[in-house]
Amino acid sequence: MDRTMLANISGEWLEALHADWKLDADSVPAEWNAFFCGFELATEGPAGSAETNETHALKQSGVQSLIYRYRNIGHLLTCTDPLSPCRLQHPLLDLACFGLDENDLDTLFACRRYMKPKATLREILAVMLETYCREIGVEFMHIQEPDERQWLIDKMEPGLNRPELAVSEKLHILEKLHQAALFESFLHRRFIGQKRFSLEGGEILVPVLDRIVRSCPEAGISDLVLGMSHRGRLNVLAHIFNKPYESIFAEFQDTLAFGFVGDGDVKYHKGHSTEIELDGHRLHLTIAANPSHLEAVNAVVEGKCRARQDCYGVDGASRVLPVLIHGDAAFAGQGSVMEVLNMSQLEGYGTGGTVHIVLNNQIGFTTIPKDSRSTRYATDVAKMLACPIFHVQGEAPEAALHVVGLAMEYRKLYRRDVVIELICYRRHGHNEGDEPAFTQPLMYKQISARPPVNQIYSDELGREGVVSQEMLAVVERQVSQTLESAFGKQPEECEVGFSDKWHNVSRVYSPEPVATGVSAETLLTLARRLVELSPGFMPHAKIHNLMQKRFEAVLKGHGIDWGNAETLAYATLLDQGVSVRISGQDSCRGTFNHRHCVVIDNNDGRPYMPLKTVARDSAGFQAWNSLLSELGVLGFEYGYSLETPQTLTIWEAQFGDFANGAQVIIDQFIAGGETKWNRASGLVLLLPHGYEGQGGEHSSARIERFLQLCAQENMVVVCPSSPSQIFHLLRRQMLQAFRKPLIVFTPKSLLRHPGCVSSVEELTGGGFQKVIVDTVDISAVERLLFCSGKLYYELVEERERLGIAGVAIVRIEQLYPFHSEEIAVLIARCGTGCRFFWVQEEPENMGAWNYIRGQFEKMTISIIYVGRPADACPAVGSHRLHLEQQAEVVSKAFSS
Repeated sequence: MDRTMLANISGEWLEALHADWKLDADSVPAEWNAFFCGFELATEGPAGSAETNETHALKQSGVQSLIYRYRNIGHLLTCTDPLSPCRLQHPLLDLACFGLDENDLDTLFACRRYMKPKATLREILAVMLETYCREIGVEFMHIQEPDERQWLIDKMEPGLNRPELAVSEKLHILEKLHQAALFESFLHRRFIGQKRFSLEGGEILVPVLDRIVRSCPEAGISDLVLGMSHRGRLNVLAHIFNKPYESIFAEFQDTLAFGFVGDGDVKYHKGHSTEIELDGHRLHLTIAANPSHLEAVNAVVEGKCRARQDCYGVDGASRVLPVLIHGDAAFAGQGSVMEVLNMSQLEGYGTGGTVHIVLNNQIGFTTIPKDSRSTRYATDVAKMLACPIFHVQGEAPEAALHVVGLAMEYRKLYRRDVVIELICYRRHGHNEGDEPAFTQPLMYKQISARPPVNQIYSDELGREGVVSQEMLAVVERQVSQTLESAFGKQPEECEVGFSDKWHNVSRVYSPEPVATGVSAETLLTLARRLVELSPGFMPHAKIHNLMQKRFEAVLKGHGIDWGNAETLAYATLLDQGVSVRISGQDSCRGTFNHRHCVVIDNNDGRPYMPLKTVARDSAGFQAWNSLLSELGVLGFEYGYSLETPQTLTIWEAQFGDFANGAQVIIDQFIAGGETKWNRASGLVLLLPHGYEGQGGEHSSARIERFLQLCAQENMVVVCPSSPSQIFHLLRRQMLQAFRKPLIVFTPKSLLRHPGCVSSVEELTGGGFQKVIVDTVDISAVERLLFCSGKLYYELVEERERLGIAGVAIVRIEQLYPFHSEEIAVLIARCGTGCRFFWVQEEPENMGAWNYIRGQFEKMTISIIYVGRPADACPAVGSHRLHLEQQAEVVSKAFSS
């Protein structure tokens, strides 16, 4: 801020701003804050002429501005890129910008929010340069909490952001670097041409993760869950998760299949878990299995961590640490990153702070940064969380470990995310068979000329004289010998999946019916408790009336609608000690205003969950309105379900159509997770589905897509058509011996359809019916209509209107697994002249038709299609045209 600028400012405005600053320093812009700090300090200085005092005041203000600016943008002068020369100056950091010059270097200035009350400009500059402009760049001045900023300042500036490490610690770093580097070169020699997605160029990741793990006991952490993609994964498995070398080598030789059931996956996608002892402290380490879809695993890891934290109770957030490793191109490019970051501070999804490590290879496959992002840093999206971001030179392991210490302390104290960017390079192409010099010849000339980081650090220790050359050679030799000795060993057998909390869960799907009925007495007791409100609690009058009507329906024994039956399913499970978690967009109320599991006081806005009052033992009920995300939230709930086989975990789409925003999670995790990784899930997806004239994006939950994913009894797909069916279905999900993902196509208009109600008697006996047969005499009919969902009610109404007796309607409630035996028995009861039809609302190329036709072909039974013609869009936009089409479908079911 120079004199010219001050000359253009009115005195009245400046005095008013100064008065505001005196009341609250943070209420004025940062530059003015620094100016006023300097001005005040200058006026406290020695007396002199007015001109001298003014000059000193301006310089004092300039010093405060300089300190602020180095903290703010000092990272622009850092030496963090091993492939680029260090910048020595930046125009915004020149002394002249602050009204200072070299003649002021030895002048003593008073300082505020600095580690000393007074210091020379030379000393201040040295501290700023060493702290913010060397191997560590820090972005933290965007943090809006002054206490957090000051904590970071106090942690970094006194020690100049430099660690003081014992010789033993330096040797440990060297050992981890040797392990990382020599492991890769060993694989390269022994398994020529095989993909391994080498960590070479980014070996610093191993000592960084090792330091995080070794910091856990002091932080009170008992569980660490890691998510990462394929780059360097084998290295991390070997040197952080202690996966035996011989097991990894066997996977390269394709000889390891112990304890695995299913299709399996490539070696650099597999998960692993282990338990280690650190200073008498037990630490459970998990690396989540992941697909090639970059960043998709992030939400899964967060869900796994939240589930463990919920199990631990009030101190859960301090005991479970999520760590996510990202690539630079993926962190900047994948929208799912922002979705997961957005969960960080949300009550229903927060995990007490995640440590993010961005392994910056400075390239994404063949694409360089200027073509893959519009921001300076790959990490800029993380600024949305107002959390610290550290940029570290990828060949400076000691600096990286210092940053890890800061990150772990910050996370423990503030329960917020923190980002560490390791700026390194990728020594080979995207994989070992790729030639990167085709597209980046200059970059790879530099890389090929650089020694590996283990050699760089070994030479550095040798120059320091802290350890002899002989000792350095011993460390390297020991690592090499360990690799060679493991190569000839046979791996030990190991069981994959279905251990610990899953050990009582069956691996095998069973079609056997499950008794899910609940006594009328229990239903009435729970219904009564659900309607009881604490004194003074005043819900909206319509909601209070709804609650009363639900209780009265149970009391009378009939008229139980969908929302009531669903609520009773949750209540009865909670009463049996089974926890329930439901989340999704507007799930507390329900998109279609049917659930209301969270009631709001009309006077003070207090939330109240009646279902919490009926939970027994340690069971709990959670309902969360999610952020506006499909992929992130569904991934989170999938991860949650992996850790909680005894919890009913539900994700609900606002409309079933919107599930396609989470297709990666559905395809890669929900449908394929068990056969690839032996990881079962009991997650429930509630997908509102049905044609009511709301257009192409609010009609179909894409039944056909889910059925295409079905094989090997990997999941259960249902379309229940009555309240009693959803009651028994939800209960069956938790009372059956196995766990499979459950895909439920839920209704919209049926939620208030006068005919779509159930009785208490229907809830007390039996269980979920996979097929519901008409009450008419099947043997006498000429036409048998198969259908599912709400269309059943329209077909019944049409049959009654026409007065036709020779038509029976059968609802196939469970589409997959398809129980053809039950259908075959039913068809055998029909007369020889009976014709069979499949009736659906969806176009011919959508819905269940192609799947159903295939099932009937297997039974050598001919079935005729009735429905809309094939279309590129699920539904029309015109409500009038919808009604015409719907009427035509229903009419053809009885006349074609």
